[in-house]
This record gives sequence, structure tokens and C-alpha cells, in this order.
Amino acid sequence: MTQLITLTTDFGFADPYVAEVKAIILGINPSVEIVDISHQIEKFNVRMGAYVLACAAPYFPKGTIHVAVIDPGVGTKRKPILIETKKGFFIGPDNGVLALAAEKQGIRHVYEIANPKYMLSKVSTTFHGRDIFAPAAAHLSKGVPPSEFGPEVQRIVKPQFAKIVRKGSRLVGEIIHVDGFGNIVTNLTVKELKLLGVRESLNIKIGEATCRLKLCRAYAEVGAKKPLAIIGSHDFLEISVNQGSAAEMFRAKVGDKVILYRS
Repeated sequence: MTQLITLTTDFGFADPYVAEVKAIILGINPSVEIVDISHQIEKFNVRMGAYVLACAAPYFPKGTIHVAVIDPGVGTKRKPILIETKKGFFIGPDNGVLALAAEKQGIRHVYEIANPKYMLSKVSTTFHGRDIFAPAAAHLSKGVPPSEFGPEVQRIVKPQFAKIVRKGSRLVGEIIHVDGFGNIVTNLTVKELKLLGVRESLNIKIGEATCRLKLCRAYAEVGAKKPLAIIGSHDFLEISVNQGSAAEMFRAKVGDKVILYRS
């Protein structure tokens, strides 16, 4: 089976950065297949990169190596890491960009990428995507054991947008994405709904608005311009409006808190 490496970055396509990353990978392993998830992540937007990666990663074959580089802290003390999950591998900076996707797959081990044998001979302070992450992914695709890359790490950075906080009978999450239809995507999942015993409807607070919403399987289960709750195609709880914009209705934006109450 051909080994796959995916790339998710905020590099865009106007500069040579994506090509350089691919050149390093192919120079080490010419037979590997590279798939672009996205290079149009908003600059420095770790939350957006984490969401896009978490949406796409589950659909790749077992053993896929995912490289994500949205890295405003490049050159600082933040660690370059390699995460081994039950389904594959994630390589990138330890700044939260890997957290959503890796946790959905079940984390087995995390290693700091510290072995210079699997980096470029000259590592810049500004382009770890090319000099550290690309060669690490390529060597991993050739069968180098994950433990060879460096010491095991016990914890990874889990940013606020990946955290769910329980306060009594309430669960506090946040909005991680607003799509082009105005659907509000939260970091809450079916797991949290089951935890609160949610079945047919839920009580939710978004910003200053508190309401009770029907938990639907399709948008058309409520009338036009009516709000609803739904588990979206990427398994996150979404607040939507049938044929309308939930973001406009609730005046909501990415980063706003979402509080789920027991029905």
C-alpha cells in the first residue's frame, strides 16, 4: 500500500513554501503520495487549522501521516511533536493545531521531534515546516519507528477551543467555526450530548441568547427561518437555521462560549 502524507498549512500558493516542503519529502521518499488538505488556512489561525484537519483526517486510510503547519510560535520553545494515534500519525508544532484531530483518533504516544538525524542538516528558525516536519514525515513514511525521533512527551498543548468544561449540570464549550451558510459549529459532540442525557431537544446559551432547540437529523425538520440543533457531517454539534444564518440570528462568532444545559 502506498504511504500517504497530508499537508495542512497557512502558506498559501503565492510563495514557494508548499513546493519546498513537498520537495524535501519526495527527496527522502520519492514513492510517497502527498495529499493537500488545505494551504488556505487563515494566517496564524490555529483554531481554523485544527478544525479543518479534524474534519478531513478521519476519511484517510489507516497509517496516514498528517502534517499541519500553522505555527505563529516557530523558533520559540514550543515543541515539534509526532503523535501516534490508533489510526495514524500527526506531525507539527505543539500549539494545539493537532489536538482536535489526534484526540478524535485516540492518542497512543507523543514524541518530541529532537533527533537531528531526521531533520535537515541546517534548521532555520523560521521554517520548521521544511526543515523539521517535512523530513520527519518522510522518514516516518519509510518505516522509521516513532520512538526514534525523540523522547516521549506526556502532555500536549490543549488549547481552549478544544476543551469542554463541566460545571454541575452544564457543559461549557465554544464556537470553533462558522461555515458559509452561517451554521455555528461548536466543539461539543455526541459524547457530550449523551453525558447530559440529551435526546430530542436541548437547552443552550449562545452569547446572551438562551433557547430550547429541537435536536434534528435534517434541517427541514423545522420551518423556514427557524433555529435547530444538529450533529453535522463532521460529528460536531451545530446550531443552524433552516434556510437562514444562525450566526446572524444569534450574533455569534468564532470563539464565543456555548453553554449546554440538561434538558
